Amino acid sequence: MAKQNVAEQFVDILVRAGVTRMYGVVGDSLNPVVDAVRRHSGIEWIHVRHEETAAFAAGAEAQVTGHLTACAGSCGPGNLHLINGLYDAHRSMAPVLALASHIPSSEIGLSYFQETHPDQLFRECSHYSELISNRRQMPRLLQTAIQHAVGRSGVSVVSLPGDIAAEPAPEQAAEHALVTSRPTARPGDEEIEKLAAMIDEADRVTLFCGSGTAGAHAEVMEFAEKIKSPVGHALRGKEFIQYDNPFDVGMSGLLGYGAAYEATHECDLLILLGTDFPYNAFLPDDVRIAQVDVRPEHLGRRTKLDLAVWGDVRETLRCLTPKVSPKTSRRFLDRMLKKHADALEGVVKAYTRKVERHVPIHPEYVASVLDELAADDAVFTVDTGMCNVWAARYITPNGRRRIIGSFSHGSMANALPQAIGAQFTDRNRQVVAMAGDGGFSMLMGDFLTLVQYGLPVKIVLFNNSSLGMVELEMLVAGLPAHGTTNHNPDFAAVARACGAYGVRVEKPKQLAGALKDAFAHDGPALVDVVTDPNALSIPPRISADMVTGFALSASKMVLDGGVGRMVQMARSNLRNVPRP
Repeated sequence: MAKQNVAEQFVDILVRAGVTRMYGVVGDSLNPVVDAVRRHSGIEWIHVRHEETAAFAAGAEAQVTGHLTACAGSCGPGNLHLINGLYDAHRSMAPVLALASHIPSSEIGLSYFQETHPDQLFRECSHYSELISNRRQMPRLLQTAIQHAVGRSGVSVVSLPGDIAAEPAPEQAAEHALVTSRPTARPGDEEIEKLAAMIDEADRVTLFCGSGTAGAHAEVMEFAEKIKSPVGHALRGKEFIQYDNPFDVGMSGLLGYGAAYEATHECDLLILLGTDFPYNAFLPDDVRIAQVDVRPEHLGRRTKLDLAVWGDVRETLRCLTPKVSPKTSRRFLDRMLKKHADALEGVVKAYTRKVERHVPIHPEYVASVLDELAADDAVFTVDTGMCNVWAARYITPNGRRRIIGSFSHGSMANALPQAIGAQFTDRNRQVVAMAGDGGFSMLMGDFLTLVQYGLPVKIVLFNNSSLGMVELEMLVAGLPAHGTTNHNPDFAAVARACGAYGVRVEKPKQLAGALKDAFAHDGPALVDVVTDPNALSIPPRISADMVTGFALSASKMVLDGGVGRMVQMARSNLRNVPRP
């Protein structure tokens, strides 16, 4: 048997850690690793058109499977392109191992062609980022990187010069045991007792849930039933907590709806469960707050806490629920549930009025029809911006569907590359990318990746020919929209030119049929839906500053001769104004 080189040893270790794909773009410094992947039956090289796509795809695969994934970039510009997708994966707590190939080791520090310092560059978006400077380092250093990524749920980066990758391995890699899963974290008895006492003393308890409630749905429902608590959620908690939830009062935050804001402000004890909710303006400052999180650095960094509990949400609730006394009064819970129902009813009445005949098409209508027609176990990948709003408000979770986006990093252009990673995990599972025209066009080249690999991803393009969320932010700031208009091609024609299915929808009556046809197509498909460019999201709670900003913006539109646009915007958005 021929002696292994370092690259082959590297790939062997990745495969033993459960990695089955490596996303990337080839380059000369990566050649030894790419060739090792080619010759290994347990791993596949996924050729994308942009390294940013590679990182997003790896992050999405990790979020769908919960397992370690990998991406790679060649030296200099190649691995620089990984950085945005790695930031997203890291902030989404997705275990990803990134290989940053490097220039020849003898040239490091001498301003060689394409030289960067990747071990330093990626430190802010990783738990671990180190350079392999000697072939003997590789097995232990890679093992350490893997254990950081898996154990701390995030990104690890290994920088490997191409010449070292091609060197003979000094010996067969020792069969080190690798960490491939995380333990649960149980809080101490003292914290459990303190939290139980706080709950028993309180009359009105509200639970506010984030992504840390994944796998804890049953425990949250049992706990809420015992203490008669409304249950609100952040965007990242929606897919894990909203379904089969008789205590649901909606979502808080800029994209929120329902009565979650009221429930978190009118309680006398707020318990944050597995959420690092960043918008402290939507959190109360005059009620007692306890927070439960498996990441200790999350505790108390958004708001002042009366109790911090370090632990896994499911394990914490299993310990806590038997300790609390059952509450009998449903007065607060029922009042919040009624507020939630009233708020939703008002929005539904406004939304459904003549919506099937409205041209341009309401984006809410697109999301609603998509929700009805998509599979019960579909994976939705959602572009940052207005698509986030429509997914948050109209896509219905059920415990089997997944909703993935750049919810913590907030990057544009995430839906298409994340759909690639999600689809590779299971070609028979429906994957739907809810993409905006701005985000899709930013990384549109990787539509070709769908065609090249025959991935049956369905792209539903919310085409309002603008950067809608940025436009909203300008209006809130009192500024007229500027620089937000996109001059777009016929995206359906582009899809067909690439060899995929493409259809353009301009009238509401065409929508359901177009989606059904796209879903029935056995390969990649794109539905280009022309949506109302004046449709903006109104937050669930409108501040005086927002009102002032809109008023200033409207005044500037009038002065600039934009009266028609202002009137159209008002008509388009009356249906989105939150009801009391």
